[in-house]
Amino acid sequence: MSFEDEWDELKGSAAEKTSAMRLAGTSSSPQGGGPDSGDLVVHGDDLGKVGHEAFLLHGRLLKAGNVNRGAQGSGSTAESAAALGREGFTMGAELTTTVEAWNSQLKTLLQACAHISNHLDYSAAAHARDDAWVAASLKHRTGAPASVSEISKYFG
Repeated sequence: MSFEDEWDELKGSAAEKTSAMRLAGTSSSPQGGGPDSGDLVVHGDDLGKVGHEAFLLHGRLLKAGNVNRGAQGSGSTAESAAALGREGFTMGAELTTTVEAWNSQLKTLLQACAHISNHLDYSAAAHARDDAWVAASLKHRTGAPASVSEISKYFG
């Protein structure tokens, strides 16, 4: 078998595997950056939506995830654990361990939400600056946009 024949066979086999492996919810439209396009396409408004949702989730977790705040200003979970321990219940120490583990995991999740939100805000701003720089560099000194034929010279 020649190299070309073997190469064509391998490419065909890879194409079959690729078409069989599609994530749920993906489309093959070029706009969505589907599996056939080979490119990842993300629009600025998508980044903004994800970043905003991460910000909102952070706020909700900060409020709802705080098991130490107590009900109506009295008796937080940590205080309950201490009271149980003072009364000789082993449940007090176990509840304290549970609260510490919960708070550790909550802090990790809050940091992840903040990181996602901040990173997407930074990415959107950085891409906007890059786009503005490109747009400014493709203008004449008079401010008029460069023609398509002038831009094509850069890709020749």
